[in-house]
Amino acid sequence: MPMGGPSPVSRPARLPSVALSLVALIGGAWLLGALFFQFDPPLRGLLMAGAAAVAMAIVALAWTRRLAALLVLVACLAAAAVWWASILPSNDRDWAPDVAHGVTGTIDGTSVVLHHVRDFAWRTETDADIRWVTRRYDLDDLRSVDLLTSVWDNPAIAHTLLSFGFADGRHVVFSAEIRRKRHEAFSAIGGFFKRFELVLIAAEERDIVRLRTTIRREDVSLFPLRVPPDAARRLFRSYIDRANELATRPEFYQTVTTNCTTVVVRLAQEAGRGIPLDWRILLSGYLPDYLSDHGAIASDRPLDEIKASAKISPLARRETAGDDFSRLIRSGDLFVTATAR
Repeated sequence: MPMGGPSPVSRPARLPSVALSLVALIGGAWLLGALFFQFDPPLRGLLMAGAAAVAMAIVALAWTRRLAALLVLVACLAAAAVWWASILPSNDRDWAPDVAHGVTGTIDGTSVVLHHVRDFAWRTETDADIRWVTRRYDLDDLRSVDLLTSVWDNPAIAHTLLSFGFADGRHVVFSAEIRRKRHEAFSAIGGFFKRFELVLIAAEERDIVRLRTTIRREDVSLFPLRVPPDAARRLFRSYIDRANELATRPEFYQTVTTNCTTVVVRLAQEAGRGIPLDWRILLSGYLPDYLSDHGAIASDRPLDEIKASAKISPLARRETAGDDFSRLIRSGDLFVTATAR
């Protein structure tokens, strides 16, 4: 029999201890993240220190008293699951002014009334004349659907919005956004830990688009979409249905599964657009490529040319007093040469 080193029996015997340690460490890491985003100092620090200490104690026990480690681990996981399930979304918090109201709507035949449409006049990112208005539209006058993408850092990640245009020149933009509390900043990681609710905002283009192009200096693109009239009306209605649903049954924003792009795709599918699932739904900066592959962009030009012509931030920044903002951002050649929708 070879001398030195573990016997053939001892290595498999260590596997349960390794497994217990891994579960304790992974569960502890998740719990630390959850505690970080669910509590404020000083309680946050105390709870995180306690969770880390318990996780390390379970790891130590896993190598000496395996059954005790298993029992403590199961008890901790059960307690964490009960606590996590008790965290429920709400529509009643001290919200940041720009997400203070989610849109709701009523439909009577083809007549639609939207309540709490945002119409802010922005001076800086944090200073604006606050105005929430009621708007009435006739779905028989719906003429266009345009996709907006807004990139602020990584070009693979973009915020996506849909703008609906009517025969009288008016446009209304729908945007699924995180609902921040007053003085709270967005965190993509926090979106995994029930930090933010989801809100559906309806806004005037001179508010929500200008905020991104001119005030925040983001790289915004506008793509005309090829959507049949019946599908466009169904898509508009699906936004209203979703907004009314969130008003009565709030949901958490989730960075991967319930974000601005997944909401758009889900609503398009409900409207009968038949958009298949694709990895570019998650990497939303590539959404125009995805839509182009499926013939949804109203242009027959090469995609590179479409994307170059779709950039509207330089146009928006030329705005002067009295300009029609919606017409200004559509003054590029992409909209002049767009094919029939």
